[in-house]
Amino acid sequence: MGAGDARSRPRRAAARLSPGRLAAARGGVREGLAWLGRSPETAASLPYRLVRLVARAVLFGLFRFRIRAEGRERIPLTGGYLLIGAIHRGWMDPFLVLHALPAAPRVWFLGSGPSAFDRRWKEWALRRLGGMLPVWRGGVGVEQHVATARAVLAAGGVFVLFPEGGVAGPPDRPSTFRLGAALIALRTGAPLLPFAMAGSGELYRGKRLASRVLPLTSVAELLGEAWDGTLPPAGTRAELELARTLTARLEALLGEPVAELYPETVDRPGRRRWARLTWLFLARRATVGERAGERAGEAAGKGAGQRAGE
Repeated sequence: MGAGDARSRPRRAAARLSPGRLAAARGGVREGLAWLGRSPETAASLPYRLVRLVARAVLFGLFRFRIRAEGRERIPLTGGYLLIGAIHRGWMDPFLVLHALPAAPRVWFLGSGPSAFDRRWKEWALRRLGGMLPVWRGGVGVEQHVATARAVLAAGGVFVLFPEGGVAGPPDRPSTFRLGAALIALRTGAPLLPFAMAGSGELYRGKRLASRVLPLTSVAELLGEAWDGTLPPAGTRAELELARTLTARLEALLGEPVAELYPETVDRPGRRRWARLTWLFLARRATVGERAGERAGEAAGKGAGQRAGE
């Protein structure tokens, strides 16, 4: 076989390691603050600021991404709120959040352990730098994630949730939201900052992306007359039903701005340079079931449903 044939041969996709096998290889898993091993910091340290500068140089200089960020004037000056982001279609979405928000107070994401920790060095770097708190499919349930969110909020940080539960879905509207984000919002009572974004489903050099910060809101404002202001006991059927209502309101709130942003991210047909950027940090192509929001939502729904039936 000649050199030309070797160059034209497609690369074999990286083998996907299931969350169960990855957890077994690690000798078990820890989630949230138990994995981090310290209180979540909210000050922007010098190493963190340097990493942000390097990331900007790569994203805007090397990859030449073009991001239009709207509504930055609506971002609170202090932390202590939940950012609810949609649509989540790829690895660039956390960077869209970081691009829109200031360096401080620090932003903390509830992220997928199986997706992020497929390499030991990635886990080491994320633990040292901070900014991500992992969850695993079939993990401990929503209670620990609520405790993690409360710790970040109490420290004055920003806790980010992508409630769709995975990156699969249409490019111009949200997929069905999971219940985990709504349960965390109900139990923490924190202000909610809706964050619409589009364009990350397909990435290539020069790709256009867009985000929009919506006005700060609250659980009470979103639920309106559907809620009398009384929180049901945690884990009850009443809490689960209230979470379903709040989830539907969040999905409707973010749907319209996403639909408006999407056309701005569509380029004319033509050659896409560096089209493999779409899978840059998704080499193992984790499935939707391995995504953080789905695991939190599944655990929350099952746990609440089981306790409600007791």
